[in-house]
Amino acid sequence: MSPVLMVGIDCSECGDRAVEYAIKQARLTNARLIIAHIIEWSQFSFSTVEENAQRHRRREEELQRAHGEIVDPIVARLKADGLEVQGLVRHGHVADTLEKLARENGVTNIILGRNGKSMFKKHVFGSVGAHLVQSADCAVTVVP
Repeated sequence: MSPVLMVGIDCSECGDRAVEYAIKQARLTNARLIIAHIIEWSQFSFSTVEENAQRHRRREEELQRAHGEIVDPIVARLKADGLEVQGLVRHGHVADTLEKLARENGVTNIILGRNGKSMFKKHVFGSVGAHLVQSADCAVTVVP
């Protein structure tokens, strides 16, 4: 079974370094790559029926925009370099969603940058990397 590496990206320099690390590892191990971007989304907000309809439309627009502006350019570049790669964009809690995607896609290693976009969230809620290191069913590589 070939390795499957999933890189969690967040539009930060650390995320970029994680992608570059994953590229090197994919070339060394002939691994398939998954580039994953998670949009923070809480399902626990109180809304009217009209707000829920608008919320669903906004959610779908956000998914399309994230694919087009964030994930698809990376996927195209890596495919052009001869790597087997796919892109995924989801809404949800970042660590939980990455963990779920890893299980669904047979990921053997989750790769992410040490510091992402939100230092406030890291200090208040804990880091995504720390959560995954403790709970993921596969290896987790945190790139400095």
